[in-house]
Amino acid sequence: MTVHVLILCTHNSARSVLSEGMLNHLARQLGKDVQAHSAGSAPSGRINPFALEALHNAGIDTAAYRSKSWDEFTTPDAPPLSIVITVCDSAAAEACPVFFGGQGQPVKVHWGYPDPSNAEGGEEGKRRAFELTRQAIGYKMLQLLALPLSTMDKPQLADALAAIARS
Repeated sequence: MTVHVLILCTHNSARSVLSEGMLNHLARQLGKDVQAHSAGSAPSGRINPFALEALHNAGIDTAAYRSKSWDEFTTPDAPPLSIVITVCDSAAAEACPVFFGGQGQPVKVHWGYPDPSNAEGGEEGKRRAFELTRQAIGYKMLQLLALPLSTMDKPQLADALAAIARS
């Protein structure tokens, strides 16, 4: 059975999109039945071009990507979510969405990353920040995919995801 993971950030334009792309890409490479989705509480309506560039440079097709609201994942026909990950950097005093799903309460975890959109150094500084963020996200997604997701109960999964957050 497919494990559906929703990754949330406020605008669904950078970190959540990088996370969706990396998790889906790595899951396919590893033959894991995991499907990532991303959304935001206040979607910008566009994906940051540096996020698309970082994913493209990693060999990930982004043609179907779009900035969307988390409301799409609260409808009866939404995929049954097992995990919800927030990726906003709370240390930067950034508001991060809280997900109140109606599908049997997925396990929730916060994996904060600084917003690469705020990087200094002009376009090259932003490119570097997006690539470093993509790599950091990929590292955590590989750890998630190494878990025995199909055999873990919710408390075990919550503990494992919290351990990944601390890594």
